Amino acid sequence: MRVARVVGILGVVYVHAWTGLTGPQLDAIRGTWQDDLRWVLMEVFGRSAVPLLGVISGWLVAGSSRIRDWREHIGRKARTILLPMVLWNAIALLLVCSAAVLFDLKAPLPQSAWWVVEELFVLTRNPDINVQMPFLRDLFVCMVAAPILVRAPSPALLGVAALAVLVQIFALGWPVLLRPAILAFFTLGILARRTEMAERVAALPLIVALVPFTLLLAVKIVAETRGAAFLTTPTGAALDLAQRLAAAVALWRLSWVLAASPLRDGVLRIEPCAFLLFCAHLILIWLFGPMIGQLTGPLGSPLYPIYLVLQPVLVLGATLLLAAALTRLAPRAASVLSGGRLRGTPAAPAPRG
Repeated sequence: MRVARVVGILGVVYVHAWTGLTGPQLDAIRGTWQDDLRWVLMEVFGRSAVPLLGVISGWLVAGSSRIRDWREHIGRKARTILLPMVLWNAIALLLVCSAAVLFDLKAPLPQSAWWVVEELFVLTRNPDINVQMPFLRDLFVCMVAAPILVRAPSPALLGVAALAVLVQIFALGWPVLLRPAILAFFTLGILARRTEMAERVAALPLIVALVPFTLLLAVKIVAETRGAAFLTTPTGAALDLAQRLAAAVALWRLSWVLAASPLRDGVLRIEPCAFLLFCAHLILIWLFGPMIGQLTGPLGSPLYPIYLVLQPVLVLGATLLLAAALTRLAPRAASVLSGGRLRGTPAAPAPRG
């Protein structure tokens, strides 16, 4: 599970990878081999991350005895999820907006006091800078409901998951949940704990776990030829959700392959930094993506594919350096910004709370 978390969070980097192009420019090169490479990396490694991380969160909370004390549980999740989210949003605002003013970085600037509030707390919309943070926002909402969910009978949980899926497909649920599907994934994680589904999927032959994702990916490729607007329809949203769930299953099975490989120990050593990577990666991409892009060129340039493939590795390296500096120079800040996951040296597995 710790291996899967690292792989999933690294995959998120591909979704937010620096391209050096604006929206209209991206549309203009759609269908080129470099754009196709970016799309495949996003779909294979990135789109599976949110459902898998949601399922893992539900699985873990279902096995926690401390969830019985609702007040203590919510306080702990506020410290480990909500507080780091707000602090990293504040850091992003300070650094990215300052770079936009001082160095002409093409990035959003404050438009109003309410815009700043939304960027910090992710109340009713996706932020413009730290666009990954709605996951933490909705995950905290799920954690608030977790003491009730873990006590609910399995048929009721299936009903909650089905309702969340319908709400996602028909674009409802705002502003309680910005991405209602996260509640579905979280609830499925609780069910997976009860039914030993995680172990059953891990025992599947690798090809069996990969086939549904491969088939749905092919269907999605064909569907996207009908135009990007198709994915905004209920049918397109249902297809996208099914493909994400299949991707999560495939990534979970592949994580077991990785966990049985010689790479396992190295992955586990960096796992305490995974949350830090999730929170900080877009700031790193905003600030340093254009600098490296000066050497490789934007999407469409000859050297760009190398940069694209290596972006998760580069972000990971920067995160490990940041984690090492924080744990040595400001251990209290390291603990707060990592949601309590960094205590001591970043290479040591952090105690689980």
